[in-house]
Amino acid sequence: MYETRVFADDYCGVFRKQEDFLESLKSIGRNSSWQRKSARNLRLVAITSGSKVEEEMKERYADEGLDEEIITDTIVNTGLLLKVRNQYYPVRNCAIKSILDRAGISGAGLRRVEKNVYARILNDCLKATKGEALLRISEGKVSAVLGGDCHDYAVLDMEQVFLHTVDYLTENFKGCRYVEGFYEHDMVSAVWQLTGEDALLDAYRDELAMHGRTAEEMVPMVKATTSDTGSGGANIYPMLVYGKECTTISLGSPLRLGHRNGSSLSEFDAQLKLLYGKYQLAAGNLVKLLKIDIRNPANCMKGVMDRLGILRKYEAEAVEFFLAQYGEDSCTAHDIYFGISEIPFMLACEGWDGSRIARMEETVARALSVDWTGYDVPGAYRW
Repeated sequence: MYETRVFADDYCGVFRKQEDFLESLKSIGRNSSWQRKSARNLRLVAITSGSKVEEEMKERYADEGLDEEIITDTIVNTGLLLKVRNQYYPVRNCAIKSILDRAGISGAGLRRVEKNVYARILNDCLKATKGEALLRISEGKVSAVLGGDCHDYAVLDMEQVFLHTVDYLTENFKGCRYVEGFYEHDMVSAVWQLTGEDALLDAYRDELAMHGRTAEEMVPMVKATTSDTGSGGANIYPMLVYGKECTTISLGSPLRLGHRNGSSLSEFDAQLKLLYGKYQLAAGNLVKLLKIDIRNPANCMKGVMDRLGILRKYEAEAVEFFLAQYGEDSCTAHDIYFGISEIPFMLACEGWDGSRIARMEETVARALSVDWTGYDVPGAYRW
């Protein structure tokens, strides 16, 4: 159900029922707004526990009927307020990247300086920033500071993105079943199974049988993601789940609509109409992997994951798990791809947030287009 502490920076809502998921988006939409301001008028102010600023902000929030814990949560996390002329807004963690982008600066060293110094550096840069800034105010905090000029960020209402997705899937895939939805401040996602849509994977199943494989129960899935913080567009991911372990396999790059100027829900609807063809293309890519023989599976798997830029920790775990299942005998690129696809599940078990898992799923999907034979080399692999 809907969580009253949704204002917290570490809030992660998990919704098992579609109606609860959609109701949460509606409620958040009611408690959110977009504001366009001059970028050079933005300033950051440090806020600490026990300070006069904290006292004044809590009094203001109490007067406005907002939860005073919003201020406490801000102090624990960013410790920053965004000042727009005489108005102050608590800054959420997910807003930091967009503020740095708007100020035109970056660097890990910024995280190591004191908050007052941090704010001063950003303020010096913001003073010289031209154009408009588009502020996303959500649940009492600033969640993003985006480009606000006419050629910059285009707003796509999150609730409407998912309502359009539900309508399209329900109308065009009769076996559509909602699985679960997730809300985090920098990304929202939901997953549906397309149960009964065997035609989407028939050609793939036939090819598996021709290669002597048992086609375990496979169900097509669709994941939709979007964000109001500049961390991603409105994306539609074709996926499948297979086997007793319900392993999720990414089927290539998503159908993607960026938040560019002029982007609209009608364009998103057009992307939804490409979903069936996207499955056909994805199934063809999996079939190609079945036809690529690999003689040195461990080395090939390591090489491909290095090419994708996956962290060594997860590379090692994935290889160990793969070898425990298949050994070191020859296999196909298809087997290795399924082995690499275990990594997003590893991240989920470690409690990674949904946006990072989604990015990993995209990273893994890029393996569908690599030159597998180029990584099929003998000898000791140099990490």
